[in-house]
Amino acid sequence: MDQNTTIDRIAQQSWLGEAADAIRPAVLEAFEAGGEAGREIKNFLHGTWLGHPLHPVITDIPIGAWTTAAVLDGLELLGEEKYAPGADAAVSVGLAGAMGAAVTGLTDWSGTTGVRSKIGLMHALLNVGATALYATSLVLRRRKATRGTAIGLSMLGYGVVSASAYLGGHLVYGKQVGVDHTATADTYPKEFVAVLPENELAENTMRRVEAGEVPVLLARKNGEIFAIAHTCSHLGGPLSEGRLLDDGSVQCPWHGSVFSLKDGSVQSGPATEPQPSFDVRVNAGQIEVRLHKPEGR
Repeated sequence: MDQNTTIDRIAQQSWLGEAADAIRPAVLEAFEAGGEAGREIKNFLHGTWLGHPLHPVITDIPIGAWTTAAVLDGLELLGEEKYAPGADAAVSVGLAGAMGAAVTGLTDWSGTTGVRSKIGLMHALLNVGATALYATSLVLRRRKATRGTAIGLSMLGYGVVSASAYLGGHLVYGKQVGVDHTATADTYPKEFVAVLPENELAENTMRRVEAGEVPVLLARKNGEIFAIAHTCSHLGGPLSEGRLLDDGSVQCPWHGSVFSLKDGSVQSGPATEPQPSFDVRVNAGQIEVRLHKPEGR
């Protein structure tokens, strides 16, 4: 079975979709129950403060530790017993890192739907299985009589986590989860271009307009006109179909990310990357925009 067929088979599993639809609301409700503190924790786990998803940073810990354990276990099997304590320590470090990876991964996964959600859930299930194998191995490592079995379980766990890592890579590179969907700044207008007659943008409304080939969100709030990239940086949602909030921000209709209309900064995840913002002016009755130029440039 080739790799594409494997992904297709996962995507066709209805039980994964049903499980995801049952689990996702519970995760989101748990954060919502925490009020403002819950929102801040959720944003921290997404990596909003980092400007980059936190999950892939944490996953390097268990993968790196368990790779180290596999090398040291191999040396032990070749008769170098002095490496056994190092292998055991590496398994322990990997288990600790796996807990952090699970929490951040679950948070990011709650902001996915459809095929991405199915693949993400299978990714998580494989990781749970690998973690269970390593935890059992760690227990058995303390008994000399079961040392061989313990190493065997670790090797099996490494195979499972490698398969899971492949799915995680596919989510990023194939399904663009965690990728900045606004990373096309080279196509944004550097000089002012007309996008809409001013009288066609009413107070407290939003419109999608085209600045050349780039979709831009226009919004009028408290008499001021704002412009940011229309495509949500998280997973490409259409911001004009979202909610214009009273505090001068917009909420994406797909997964709830909130962005400031003033500068495109992330107010609430799952997005971690800001929206490109535009300078706005009205010239001869036309609203004109250009990619924001910092003062002095």
